[in-house]
Amino acid sequence: MKFAELTAPRLRALPKEETLFVQPIAALEQHGPHLPTGTDVMICGAIADAVEQRHSDSMVLLPTLWLGASAHHLRFGATATADLDTYIETLCEIARPLLRDGYRRFMLLNGHGGNTDPLRVALRQLQQEFPNALLSGAPYWAVAGALISSNLDGAHKFVGHACEFETSMIMHLRPELVNHDELRDAGKLGADDIEGLFLPRDMKDRTREGCTGRPDLATAEKGATMFAGIVDRVSVAVQAMLDEPLPN
Repeated sequence: MKFAELTAPRLRALPKEETLFVQPIAALEQHGPHLPTGTDVMICGAIADAVEQRHSDSMVLLPTLWLGASAHHLRFGATATADLDTYIETLCEIARPLLRDGYRRFMLLNGHGGNTDPLRVALRQLQQEFPNALLSGAPYWAVAGALISSNLDGAHKFVGHACEFETSMIMHLRPELVNHDELRDAGKLGADDIEGLFLPRDMKDRTREGCTGRPDLATAEKGATMFAGIVDRVSVAVQAMLDEPLPN
């Protein structure tokens, strides 16, 4: 079920303890010289849509949130962002009306790395307000990390930025938006930690062109394989959220 396509009476009639609301969250930001700024929205939204089709009787999908926490991309331009406090509060405000209406299962499905820390803070805040609700959230790659890693040929066996993974996914989902003339090795990626210490470096400090890894190794075939596998894994996670006992 899609929230935006349901009438108010239909929503009110849903079983409040047996329905999972899923909010995909993404970003609108530069993705190097070869991918569109809406890459995260397209990938996360497509995954969420495919998962909803498998759980259309028990899952309500909210429209994908395109605004993310993307300040670390601003020096490259072509980026929209919310500051951290605003973004955390936005995530909370999306969930609160649903939880106040009595629905008790809520998930944030994340498609942008910069959203991960705010997502966790928002869920912590919501848990204090709604201790009887089952709240969850994660980037889709945290749910399907092993599958993604096994399908990448470059040294970066993880989801980076406009990388082999994201480029393969857009080649599969929206091939007409990929600028093939700009595909090349992104070069060395600057570290975001030293000896386990987090470094809050922005993308300009870490990359030369705003992308990472080996987008030149991307293929639509890899994208199709990974998309199908991610949908499988996220579907399992959704079912686990539907099966999990609610807090007392």
